[in-house]
Amino acid sequence: MAKKGSPDRRSSARKQVRDGAVQQRDFFADVMDVVREVPAGRVTSYGAIARYLGSARSARLVGYCMNNAHAARPPVPAHRVVNRSGLLTGKHHFGSPMRMQELLEAEGVRVRNDQVLDFHARFWDPSEHLGP
Repeated sequence: MAKKGSPDRRSSARKQVRDGAVQQRDFFADVMDVVREVPAGRVTSYGAIARYLGSARSARLVGYCMNNAHAARPPVPAHRVVNRSGLLTGKHHFGSPMRMQELLEAEGVRVRNDQVLDFHARFWDPSEHLGP
């Protein structure tokens, strides 16, 4: 229970206005929803997701969310999220160091030395493909 006069931590989720009404915002769920939209054979970045969600400085928080994606239902294709240079920086969270690369290659994404080879051609920007 929060002390009198202090903010209640249970209601610390950010609020947003949607359809004229103030609603609670769950950043974690929003990240998972965006990643579910990334098409097979494409990749996006932690920063692109953060920018799309209006939190441009929250790329690390997006990465933290991806660390827990394995438990999310419906499933989240976290292997499609890389850093801004196309590096597989989250590969150690996939059970084996090669699993992230294997999943990407199964979708036609070429990877060498933990780098998506055709990163700019494969890059999917949620700000361009999803509505506001």
